[in-house]
Amino acid sequence: MKVTCKLSTIMGERRLKMSDVVRGTGLGRTTVWNLYHDKATRIGFDVLAKLCRFLKCQPGDLLVYVPDEEGRERE
Repeated sequence: MKVTCKLSTIMGERRLKMSDVVRGTGLGRTTVWNLYHDKATRIGFDVLAKLCRFLKCQPGDLLVYVPDEEGRERE
């Protein structure tokens, strides 16, 4: 199972640059880069709240649960 971040998709749809998100949220460039490239292994509620406030979205718009293949889940 995996949770993926759709920040890059949302930013593309809204034509936002990484610098726009960094300035608008106050988050560090590395944090935004990791989320944009879906490399983050965890996300704090404060980070999630800042992104949701800036993007005017809900956590479910940013994060998506992707289950493993059915056969692998049972192992």
